[in-house]
Amino acid sequence: MAIASTSSSSSCSLPYLHRNYVVSAPKFRFSSSFGNQSSFFGSKNMTKKLLTSTEKARSSRPDPFTCSGSDPTRASSQTFDVVIVGAGIIGLTVARQLLLGSDLSVAVVDKAVPCSGATGAGQGYLWMANKTPGSDIWDLAMRSHELWRGLADGLREQGMDPLEHMGWKNTGSLLIGRTPEEVDVLKRQVKLLQDAGLRSEYLSASDLLSKEPAVMVDSDSGAAFLPDDCQLDAQRTVDVILKANRHFSSKARYAEFFNDPVTSLLRAGSSGEVIGVQTVKNTLYSNKAIVVAAGCWSGSLVQDLFRDLGILLDVPVEPRKGHLLVLKNFSFLQLNHALMEAGYLDHETATQLPGSSTSVISQNLSISMTATIDAMGNLVIGSSRQFAGFSTEVEESVINLMWERAMDFFPKLRDQPLSDFVGRREVRVGLRPYTPDGKPVIGPVPGLSNVLLATGHEGGGLSMALGTAEMVADMVLGNPEKVNSTPFAVQGRCC
Repeated sequence: MAIASTSSSSSCSLPYLHRNYVVSAPKFRFSSSFGNQSSFFGSKNMTKKLLTSTEKARSSRPDPFTCSGSDPTRASSQTFDVVIVGAGIIGLTVARQLLLGSDLSVAVVDKAVPCSGATGAGQGYLWMANKTPGSDIWDLAMRSHELWRGLADGLREQGMDPLEHMGWKNTGSLLIGRTPEEVDVLKRQVKLLQDAGLRSEYLSASDLLSKEPAVMVDSDSGAAFLPDDCQLDAQRTVDVILKANRHFSSKARYAEFFNDPVTSLLRAGSSGEVIGVQTVKNTLYSNKAIVVAAGCWSGSLVQDLFRDLGILLDVPVEPRKGHLLVLKNFSFLQLNHALMEAGYLDHETATQLPGSSTSVISQNLSISMTATIDAMGNLVIGSSRQFAGFSTEVEESVINLMWERAMDFFPKLRDQPLSDFVGRREVRVGLRPYTPDGKPVIGPVPGLSNVLLATGHEGGGLSMALGTAEMVADMVLGNPEKVNSTPFAVQGRCC
């Protein structure tokens, strides 16, 4: 574990200020072991089981180095064991895993602030109902859900309420079908989930109505019900993770560099090894690994960074825009579970916006009903998916389509127009990191084993975050895999 710092002025000249909490990058080298520390959250066993596969830190920054882009001599220079690019749920949980499971020092870098991408705009579902047993992501999703439950249990053990601190709700999930074809798919899905060991059952129209009286039900309706599916509030959860990570800043093992975009990679002149990152404001060296977890920006970022090094790496991650509608303190409609229509699983059919040009069709817009009541009593309605580049502009035409779709499922919403809720509504827009094969990209870059990617989770970043973090940390530390990482490998998919 090591953090070293040199600069032309002060290494703490650019502290990160967020919600009245200040974290400054350490100025000195500090050695410490945390094997007996109690964790702010998560399994207590993890902190008692300190891993020893840490590489001895270099005594000084690597030299010589080559750099394209910003001039590193103008910024502060610091050394960490691991530098993580991206402060979404993936990057922050990778940091958490390394901090709790080793004695490595970690820096997290982001061009903005935490939870400002897809994570913060999401609905917070931790679902298995929409996952297929035996698929490439199944084991990763199952492991992640196990770890999420362990995290919530860890909070309870420490006298903290997961509902209050994480917005954690054991809502159960209802995946609703309204045609004979959808119902047949749901029946097969329930059988697969049962065979995989999950509590699940198929609900007939009458059973569905008894569980959710507000839902429009006819003779063709049915649902897959998983009582153990959960949801959480992403913003609250990220705050918990940040607080836990920042516990290690006082021990010189953790630092944040937010609102500080990465501009280039640093490479050793002799070996060609990537040894750090250059940001607009800082030079950050890495003793052990660099992890790129920049969400939908990972593809373009990696392409730009590696092009400067003369390496062609095409990470097939692109932004897929989504809207969510939040109606605050909504008591007009009561829901007992989190809901999703079966059509959410298939987003291949485009929907043309009223009065729009054919260019909108090329965005492959899809609208599907999702609905839940969050921990604050807000009704959260979704959702849309479309390819619109990196635009995060709110599109009222899309919101109207979502509302119309929700009215198809909840007739009570027809009693009031959406315009009645203007003063009590919030629209979230996020960019999901989409991959064509539906699988995240996790693993080392071929030929650069100390540079790892962790991106491309699309709408499942929150759901698969903890399993991904564990997988990446095991790669960095050389630990045996808990989940087979082969389906997510960079090799063969990005180069």
